[in-house]
Amino acid sequence: MNPEENVRLNVAEAYTRAVQADAPQSSCCTNAPVQKGVAVKLAGYTSDELSALPPDAVVDSFGCGNPLAFSEVKEGDVVLDLGSGAGIDLLIAGKKVGPTGRAIGIDMTDEMIRRANENVAAAGLQNVEVRKGIIEDMPVDTASVDWVISNCVINLSPDKPAVFREIARVLKPGGRMIVSDIVMRDVPDWIRTSAALYSSCVAGAISEQDYVAGLESAGLSDVEVRERIVYDRSQLEGFIRSELPESKEALACCGGSGDSTDSVSDKTINEITDALLDKVWSAKFAAQRPGA
Repeated sequence: MNPEENVRLNVAEAYTRAVQADAPQSSCCTNAPVQKGVAVKLAGYTSDELSALPPDAVVDSFGCGNPLAFSEVKEGDVVLDLGSGAGIDLLIAGKKVGPTGRAIGIDMTDEMIRRANENVAAAGLQNVEVRKGIIEDMPVDTASVDWVISNCVINLSPDKPAVFREIARVLKPGGRMIVSDIVMRDVPDWIRTSAALYSSCVAGAISEQDYVAGLESAGLSDVEVRERIVYDRSQLEGFIRSELPESKEALACCGGSGDSTDSVSDKTINEITDALLDKVWSAKFAAQRPGA
């Protein structure tokens, strides 16, 4: 198995464990509670948006923003959601585009796809589908979608330039993307080398400047950062606790060894929070494929 496949496998296993846990309950190898849906409370969804969705789509959301908030998505558009998970943004997109439009989700995790399909059925939407695949090689036709959206997923990719190229490929000329994602700057090496923190949307994040440069290198234009959600200490600690159990045994469960193999296995939540404070935030990126 090559390193990229190993990263994807670890991420898929971590999110399968998370979505299968009924919060609060013990994780697979510790008594530390796993709290799902914490990030969605910080992500800018309105109560009306959330109340209109199946509860499972909301509880099993691991996003860091609301990519569709205030967007120009209209009826009849085709929207592609990268890493659609349990379907929170996919369902909102399906409602926005209406019966003449389509919302397509891509996810690599079987359990997420199963949950998403259940939520699509519960919502009664006939214009929504979920496809299994990876975002570095999307099962989507070239120049076939009006919008690409994504919510805290691209940071998990081991090959982000490939994702940016794929976004440019699948967009129609003039098509647009709007993506919420985690970015960070100047963090210690022990953060970046942690398998557990990678699955928690932290260790794999790149800087805001590199994100913009990557989109531009892929051929997208009008790249901009539309908004930022900067986490204060309490929010950052809550987010880390919700995604990363505290004990050494829990870290071993989520990618570490419980000793020195995983670089955060001997760190406390407070130490991790201190290392990330003022260096991690959620940003909403927008861009367009040039053309009519």
